[in-house]
Amino acid sequence: MKPEQPQLADFVGELEEWLRERGVRVALDPQAARWKGEPEVALEESAAKLDLVIVLGGDGTLLAAARGIGERPVPILGVNLGSLGFLAETSSDDLYRALEDVFAGHYRVESRMRLDVTALRGERTLGRFLALNDAVIGKTALSRMVDLETLADGSPVTTYHADGLIAATPTGSSAYSLSAGGPLLVPELEAIVLTPICPHTLTQRPLVLPETCVVEIRVHAGRGVDVQLTVDGQVGHALGEGDRVRVRRAEHPVRLLVPPGRNRFEVMRAKLRWGER
Repeated sequence: MKPEQPQLADFVGELEEWLRERGVRVALDPQAARWKGEPEVALEESAAKLDLVIVLGGDGTLLAAARGIGERPVPILGVNLGSLGFLAETSSDDLYRALEDVFAGHYRVESRMRLDVTALRGERTLGRFLALNDAVIGKTALSRMVDLETLADGSPVTTYHADGLIAATPTGSSAYSLSAGGPLLVPELEAIVLTPICPHTLTQRPLVLPETCVVEIRVHAGRGVDVQLTVDGQVGHALGEGDRVRVRRAEHPVRLLVPPGRNRFEVMRAKLRWGER
């Protein structure tokens, strides 16, 4: 739930009542519980007991929920209250019909690959994250370009001299990577997309690697260059000279509930407005 949308409190109350009338036990996220004056329990704590997560919001809210459930294979139903909704595909008007279909077993589960992202300083782990969309290593607004030495399975790929580098999943290929000129991949694929951000050398182009690759990115930042690792646009860690970011396919994917008749290319045409003039 988005905390800046308190108008959803009534909607949440109606949804909770509808579910309880059908014998469904409901656990509220901390924001919804706060609105109702009930005890707050973090999603990370309750995830082990859940059979379904209903996310009300946009893609950013769903990304946060996916991170919150961690490695537990609980399916997520995304209800789009935002503007785009690549991940949260169900509209609020269709929510109750969608839930009836879910309870009747008429929805299908779509597995989405995630990235296991580890930031390292020497042998010390600075942070470890799961990314459904992407991991971005980039300079701050006022810094100069940064050199990002990149290896795949231990073999040198290139050193990107750029504003940054995006390591994206096929799901994340329609996000920041696409804006930076990366390829659009069907999200059911499993691959790792490397997309440089404003590279100084135009011959450095996006690269698609097999999902089995282990990618290591080494930071070479000059004096006064501030570098940040950002995962799914929400969490991350500051990086310095010689720090490394290791990216590999995560063992546990995210499981999204989608309508059985949904056509992937219809979604792309609608969201990206293909063919419009």
